[in-house]
Order: sequence, then structure tokens, then C-alpha cells
Amino acid sequence: MKSSEVQVGTSVTFDDGRTRDRVSGLLLEHGPQTAAELAARLGVSPAAVRRHLDALTAAGRIAERTTREAHRGRGRPARHFVLTERGRGAFPHAYDDLALTALRHVAATGGAEAVRVVAEAQLAGLEERCSAAVEDATRAGGAPVDRAQALATALSAEGYAATASALSGGGQLCQHHCPVAHVAAEFPQLCEAETAVIGRLVGTHVQRLATIAHGDGICTTHIPGPVRAGNRPTPPRPVPNTPSALRSTTKRRERTPA
Repeated sequence: MKSSEVQVGTSVTFDDGRTRDRVSGLLLEHGPQTAAELAARLGVSPAAVRRHLDALTAAGRIAERTTREAHRGRGRPARHFVLTERGRGAFPHAYDDLALTALRHVAATGGAEAVRVVAEAQLAGLEERCSAAVEDATRAGGAPVDRAQALATALSAEGYAATASALSGGGQLCQHHCPVAHVAAEFPQLCEAETAVIGRLVGTHVQRLATIAHGDGICTTHIPGPVRAGNRPTPPRPVPNTPSALRSTTKRRERTPA
């Protein structure tokens, strides 16, 4: 009887661990999600998934973030769950220690420029493999946002769990996983080189808004849309209390006759 109980308990523990790994995998692939969204993807009740979320939170593998969404109405914040650094660490980060040791040696002997050269060389293969994925969109005359959709699929095949979405005035490319995040945290040249690769592949200048290496939940890259005639963006005016604005105001006052 006792042996049977142990077997049942072991089975439950195994199933719990497998479900929690699936929860972590969903957060990695799809980014921040609510308990209801996770329950729907897993095919279980929200009450059941919350038990796993509580266990993952206690283990430091996930964290809860409260955000306000317009469609939920005032005073009804949404509770999203995201992977922590420990949670991401459970996924493969190949040869981090070796890469860090090598890049530290490169930086010590050749400086930051040498690290940049290594980063660009390392990403050359990725760019070549992904370029084939965006060729069809390019030949079809697709806009950068359209090419980003094809690029997201190619990056996902490389382990980046990437998605692309269209927004007003452009789009965003989101990478929910970074295979070299631990290394890029110390050597931002990797992120800079990757951003340049994304820009070349989608065919326009892009702007990196957030990175996992810097502590953000997702690597987010803004892809500007086409600029329409008569709707060109104007450069932002200096904020009145910034040093540059104060100097400008002072000069105008000096030129104004008493």
C-alpha cells in the first residue's frame, strides 16, 4: 500500500514538473501572459494553472507584473506572468562560459572594436541563413513590416522564439528568447551587431527598444513604416527644463532689447 502511494506521489510530481515546464515554455515563446491565457493554451482551468504559477513564482522562475490595459477599464489592472533570469537560465545557453572567456580575452588584447568585429563575424552566418527567408517578401515588393514577418519565422527556427506585429506607423519584431543573453549582458556589441543585421534584412533603419540582455522581458525592435507625403515626422522640441533648452532661452533673452 505504501509502495503504491509512493508511486502515485511520484507520478503526480512528474506531471507537475512537466506542466510547469510547459508553462515556462509558453512564457518563453509568447511572452508575458495572464493566468487565463496560459490556462487556455494548456487546456486546463485557471484555478489549476494558478497552482503551477504559484510554485514557479516561489522557485524564482517567473514573476508577476501588473499592467493596465485600455479595454479592461479604469482600475482593473491585468496580472501578467513573465520569465525571470533564473527561469530563462533553465533553457539552453550554449557555451556561455567559453564565449565569455574568449570575448574577455579579445577585449583585453584588441579593445571594444575587436569585440565588435567578432560579433559581426558570429552573426554573419545567421544573416545568411535568414536572408533566404525574406527574399520572397522582398521580390513581392513587401514593405519592411512584411519582411519582418518572414524574418520572425526564420529567427524562431534559430531559437529566438520571434514574432512580428504591425502597428500604426510601422511594426515591431519581438524576440522572446536570446541564446546569447548572458554574454550580451557584458558585451553589448552583440546586440548592436544583431540590430544592424535586422535592419539589413528588413531593408530599413530599425531601432532597438528593449533587450533581454539589459533586463527587459523581450528583445523589441521598432520597424518604421513608409513615410507618407505631408506626414513626415518632426524632430522633438527640447524639454524646457533641459540644459540645451535653458541655454537656448538664455540666448534669446540676451538678444532681446531691454
